[in-house]
Amino acid sequence: MIGAVLVYSGLTAMAAGAVSLLKPLRFLGIRTRKRAGAVLAGGLLLGVTGAALPAPLQRSRRQATRIDDFLPEYQFNEFHELRVHAPPDRVYRALREVTAEEIRFFRTLTWIRAPRLPWGSHEETILSPPAAKPILDVATSSGFRWLAQEPDRELVVGTVVIAPGPVKIATPRDFADLQAPGCAKAVMSFHIEDLGNGWSRLSTETRVFATDATARRRFAAYWRLIYPGSALIRRMWLQAVQRRAEGEAPG
Repeated sequence: MIGAVLVYSGLTAMAAGAVSLLKPLRFLGIRTRKRAGAVLAGGLLLGVTGAALPAPLQRSRRQATRIDDFLPEYQFNEFHELRVHAPPDRVYRALREVTAEEIRFFRTLTWIRAPRLPWGSHEETILSPPAAKPILDVATSSGFRWLAQEPDRELVVGTVVIAPGPVKIATPRDFADLQAPGCAKAVMSFHIEDLGNGWSRLSTETRVFATDATARRRFAAYWRLIYPGSALIRRMWLQAVQRRAEGEAPG
């Protein structure tokens, strides 16, 4: 989180410095082009520092869930949760059926992350999902794989995000055991807890483990750049499931 703050603070300072080279932004205290150059250089240094911060190894301290079977240790993670006024079976059904169109800002944020031209490839991926297909089905047909499915309780998917060459992952156990140098693997889970009286707690966690220092440095820069958008997508994803589950007539 600190790394992401430094990266975005640096980018902001660089933007202010670059604009001030053309016309000093006096309301920001940048009154000369010389000062603008200093702000630009300082922003660059701040951004590089944020991207290069160490990413220490962490271990789950939460109640054991299936995500721990595949990535109990990690250097990067994010966690979000909310309460849903629906029983676990309806929350699970909504989770399996929710589409990208129901997730606010999903297409905008994924376009920013990976811009697509109108005449470019229209391959179906998590960053370019069809409107009516459940988003988890899109993910698991385009790079992610199912690692665990426990109806009404938990779903776990995973993917290799960095690899020096082709990586063969035939089974969930292959994914858990992958330790090849230069790799980084990511898991995303959705967990449903029955709170009773028609309420559930829905949470999502994303973890990433890099197998060596080189992969860790590469992924750290990327993670700290995309973290704000990634966190917003996860929160909007949970809210989309919440709306669908609470609006669905009891079956």
